[in-house]
Amino acid sequence: MLGTMSTPGSPRGVLFDVDGTLIDSSYLHTVAWWHAFNQKGWDVPMSRIHRLIGMGSEQLIDELLPADRDRDQDASIGDAHGSLFSVHWPGLTPTRGAVELLRRCAEEGLAVVLASSSNAAEVAAMRTALDVDDVLTAVTTATDAEHSKPEPDIFAAALEAGGLRAEETVVVGDARWDVVAARRLGMDTVGLGSGGISEAELREAGAVEYYADPQALLEAFDGSPLARRAA
Repeated sequence: MLGTMSTPGSPRGVLFDVDGTLIDSSYLHTVAWWHAFNQKGWDVPMSRIHRLIGMGSEQLIDELLPADRDRDQDASIGDAHGSLFSVHWPGLTPTRGAVELLRRCAEEGLAVVLASSSNAAEVAAMRTALDVDDVLTAVTTATDAEHSKPEPDIFAAALEAGGLRAEETVVVGDARWDVVAARRLGMDTVGLGSGGISEAELREAGAVEYYADPQALLEAFDGSPLARRAA
């Protein structure tokens, strides 16, 4: 984890989800989960999987498989997903405008924290793709939270790592689970469509604003919640 900011008092900041928000990986995760389920004999439609991307692995498996299943398979399904997704690490690319948005936030004086609940190896691969470590205040991984989204643990850990307070921080995410987790800590979420989730679903979950992708948010930055945090 990177060091916290050294400015006096509590800085204002933004917590960024990574998968689907900053890295174009939501559909890669969907395909990896689909293969992982199939390897264990489960026929789960990709459409159902995609809607749950961003949720923690244990919760995702619980949502998609029968409650009376043999749960001894769950860990191996999760491991298979991780192995299948790792094949795509070398080709991971930022979503449109992601790098520029992160740098703009830092230029505006916001503490920029990557709030990922992926494992350390996956986060390292995504950080390599983004190449913005010089503007990051802190980064979280799965080891920083006991429970994954929609529980708020990873955002609580990100606030602590960045030396931030919830009332002075906004979340940017692409999944309804980002919105739900942020609301539980009293934080507003700006929803992005870069993960394939609709504006209607993100707003229904409680997103205060919606943009098609980081580039659209960057272009509207001056009137966005991010600019109001920086003011």
